[in-house]
Amino acid sequence: MKTDVAIVGGGLAGLNAARLLQAAGIDFLLFEARAALGGRIQTVNERGQPDADGFDLGPSWFWPRMQPAIANLVAELGLPTFPQNNDGDVVFERMSRESPKRYPGLVQEPEAIRLVGGSAALVRAIAESLAEGRLRCGAEATDMRLTEDGVELFVRLADGREERVQALHAIAAVPPRILDAMVRFEPALDSATEQLWKQTPTWMAPHAKFFAVYDRPFWREAGFSGTAQSMVGPLAEIHDATTSSGEAALFGFVGMGAEQRKTIGEKALTEGCIQQFVRLFGEQAAHPRATLYKDWAADPLTATPADWFSAGHPRAPESGWVAGLWNERLTLAGSEVSPIEAGYLAGAVEASAAAVADLIQKFATNKG
Repeated sequence: MKTDVAIVGGGLAGLNAARLLQAAGIDFLLFEARAALGGRIQTVNERGQPDADGFDLGPSWFWPRMQPAIANLVAELGLPTFPQNNDGDVVFERMSRESPKRYPGLVQEPEAIRLVGGSAALVRAIAESLAEGRLRCGAEATDMRLTEDGVELFVRLADGREERVQALHAIAAVPPRILDAMVRFEPALDSATEQLWKQTPTWMAPHAKFFAVYDRPFWREAGFSGTAQSMVGPLAEIHDATTSSGEAALFGFVGMGAEQRKTIGEKALTEGCIQQFVRLFGEQAAHPRATLYKDWAADPLTATPADWFSAGHPRAPESGWVAGLWNERLTLAGSEVSPIEAGYLAGAVEASAAAVADLIQKFATNKG
């Protein structure tokens, strides 16, 4: 199997790279290890199944005024949006022996915006625009080898078979840590590049999100926005997750480390989160119709053991992400390598656009 560019990773960064390569007339094949496209973009219904109108287990919103790259892509694709709900009072929970305090909400600037249908609307729109047969799911990249005229990529399929792909260039649209952990390179990466990748945290990897789905957004009726901050837990930061179609939900980020979450277990965490919602928003929170829990640290395609103890946004190195022999044949394009919005949806768009622009220039120079 031959192509001009082999893309590893079918999240937003990989799909946007594919979209831009297609627009430039450059042949590509994209390989995604998961059974479905999207990477950390996962929109599901209350049963936890992928849905066109669901709840975002990964990134939920963006800020158009601060992040023009993602705003422009959403506009270009013609995707409808709606504002994240902030109307109403906010709640702050400082310590367990005190009752939560209620305060008037403030106008949020810049305004956070969500996509109608969830963040996966981006994934669907781009995937539908790409040529048939260019996207391969359930295809995990395991090895890359430099050849005389490019890169040889080895891919393991869901049924255990292996495919070999010849490409002029490879784009890795995955977090650097995941790339280092899952792909063997021949020749080996230089030590500086390997250490850089290992030391780059993956955004969202240490975190977990909990959702409670209700028949109606009762907190809004009581004058709450659904926003809360807590130093008691188990949730540290809470928001309204109600969909554009009115499916009512609250969600929060679990405010404890991955190892502690694993020890406590999902059942006890779920009970604790519901009890917290009752403390913050009243007795009506005690009976959710459904709950969802996503621990990104337990996802091997998102987190490595190093991510259990490391958080924060990655920082772009001055010397670039790939050095040594691989510099001319491999480009990193995941959100973590964005110099401006690392870890965010906007970072995925910016990093992939920069990678493709650089590649187009290289191809033009080589042809000349």
